[in-house]
Amino acid sequence: MPMAGPAIMRLSSLLALLRPALPLILGLSLGCSLSLLRVSWIQGEGEDPCVEAVAGPGGPHNHDSRTGLDQSDEDFKPRIVPYYRDPNKPYKKVLRTRYIQTELGSRERLLVAVLTSRATLSTLAVAVNRTVAHHFPRLLYFTGQRGARTPAGMQVVSHGDERPAWLMSETLRHLHTHFGADYDWFFIMQDDTYVQAPRLAALAGHLSINQDLYLGRAEEFIGASEQARYCHGGFGYLLSRSLLLRLRPHLDGCRGDILSARPDEWLGRCLIDSLGIGCVSQHQGQQYRSFELAKNRDPEKEGSSAFLSAFTVHPVSEGTLMYRLHKRFSALELERAYSEIEELQAQIQNLTVLTPEGEAGLSWPIGLPAPFTPHSRFEVLGWDYFTEQHTFSCADGAPKCPLQGASRADVGDAVETALEQLNRRYQPRLRFQKQRLLNGYRRFDPARGMEYTLDLLLEAVTQRGHRRALARRVSLLRPLSRVEILPMPYVTEATRVQLVLPLLVAEAAAALAFLEAFAASVLEPREHALLTLLLVYGPREGGRGAPDPFLGVKAAAAELERRYPGTRLAWLAVRAEAPSQVRLMDVVSKKHPVDTLFFLATVWTRPGPEVLNRCRMNAISGWQAFFPGSTSSGPWSQGWCRSSPCGTAAPGSARSSTTAAASATCRGWGAARSLPWPCSSRSRPTAPSVARAGRGKTDGQMESLLL
Repeated sequence: MPMAGPAIMRLSSLLALLRPALPLILGLSLGCSLSLLRVSWIQGEGEDPCVEAVAGPGGPHNHDSRTGLDQSDEDFKPRIVPYYRDPNKPYKKVLRTRYIQTELGSRERLLVAVLTSRATLSTLAVAVNRTVAHHFPRLLYFTGQRGARTPAGMQVVSHGDERPAWLMSETLRHLHTHFGADYDWFFIMQDDTYVQAPRLAALAGHLSINQDLYLGRAEEFIGASEQARYCHGGFGYLLSRSLLLRLRPHLDGCRGDILSARPDEWLGRCLIDSLGIGCVSQHQGQQYRSFELAKNRDPEKEGSSAFLSAFTVHPVSEGTLMYRLHKRFSALELERAYSEIEELQAQIQNLTVLTPEGEAGLSWPIGLPAPFTPHSRFEVLGWDYFTEQHTFSCADGAPKCPLQGASRADVGDAVETALEQLNRRYQPRLRFQKQRLLNGYRRFDPARGMEYTLDLLLEAVTQRGHRRALARRVSLLRPLSRVEILPMPYVTEATRVQLVLPLLVAEAAAALAFLEAFAASVLEPREHALLTLLLVYGPREGGRGAPDPFLGVKAAAAELERRYPGTRLAWLAVRAEAPSQVRLMDVVSKKHPVDTLFFLATVWTRPGPEVLNRCRMNAISGWQAFFPGSTSSGPWSQGWCRSSPCGTAAPGSARSSTTAAASATCRGWGAARSLPWPCSSRSRPTAPSVARAGRGKTDGQMESLLL
């Protein structure tokens, strides 16, 4: 009973606290109750609106309340339509595009067309090609000369008429017909114009493609209004794709109605008369800058702002002047790049103080990734020791081998760079001369590049002529630059492959097995490939009255032609005492077009669809050689690879270099019709990569550790 008093007191105090909120609590409870009652009354008056929506306007169906689905859906049965191929129709291989860019309809940014002539095709046009061709996806040369001899590495289009209006009209028609769907911008220039390719590409990248634009150096017509302007052809001009599409129907009319001695004036009048569009020098904040070079003006002494910022320079009277201009602008771009690097390094150094690590987190050289940090002892990067004559890390496992070839040149370049950096740092107080290399260490860091540590014995010479021998340790780094994506020509798996099989008399029996394998792997699946048999007779073989040693091979080839209608196995007979791959391929290549993709095989080669497709996709004319790896499946003889496959596809002017490998044939033969390399059973080079990692300039920092 004594506990009741405190409980009653606590209850009274609680009620006193809740008494002001009691009307609010009662009102909320009553409102919720009435709302629930009203909802139940509304739902009871009609059907469920969700069920009516599912039933649709077609009326009520048998509805299952448990599943919420129509009973008629359960009776639905899919009908499978079988596919029957007509046996009378020939088999056709379905080809899909190799790249997603083709299916999406994506276009390249810029195509450059150069107007040239008979007199300047082999001089100025070649100079243009050597200075800017590697900067653009496609560079075409248009001339009115009929049957013009094409210089190596240039794509020349001959119209057969050198009249200015005709040449310009046919050039625009050719661009529209063959490249109108593949490029957004078309830059037309003359061969006496130097173009700063990186700046022009950047200009095209900043312009919108969804408008008609005629951009260049605007000039006034003689006797015309001020608004009527044309773009001077000597300084080049840009045409948008949409403008070219609109201009195409008016080309024939303009060619007959407009008379002009200059192609650029003819184009300007055609655009104004037919479309009402004139030339502009500025668009969307982008200014088209050009520079007119005075006669006998030295590019090295030209320093005006108009020259330094120009996209194009005109006129260029000779090829040597073109190369001097290119050297001048390349030096300017290099200086600009180095100055930007120094500014970025200064900014990084200033901001590093504000980071949690402070100056300790600053890597050397500034702006490059920090050295690789191993997580276990198995990931530690080892150093290779070398001297000026020997290296102590040999490929064959030997403890010591001579330092030669590319390794010797690499070490020499590192030593010369170290001396250059030392003299630049301490001159004019000291001048260093190398006596010898004491010790050298190098290693490749995948995150940074090639690192060097050199112990040099130097002779320091003061301004007064005093000399002293010093030993200094120098640390250098040859950094890896950004991976460069090279614009490559388009290749497909539909390219025809021309197989070439040289046969000696001793290989006639083994050739029968090759023909059966060729029929099973190439002819049966209808691969787009042809075969040429090159029958090599000896000096005293196959003469009059003597039996033909290749009679069985010819009979087997004829049997395959009969078995597979439409197939033709050609054969050529040559007589040689010591057969050379160069001479044999020269005989074959003369009977095929210059863009033929050859595959040099042996009787032990077993070409299949996968091997042929690899050759098609990896051998790019003028860009990339392909050396397929092989596995031995037959005997070896001196001078010929008995492997599968030993054939090789390679472009005639491939930029990639190879140190070992197979017998190389050529796609896109130039002046040389074959590229022979001796076969090797020990090493097989891989195909060169399309993405290329460049190497930057050796950057060195010197630290005096040894006195």
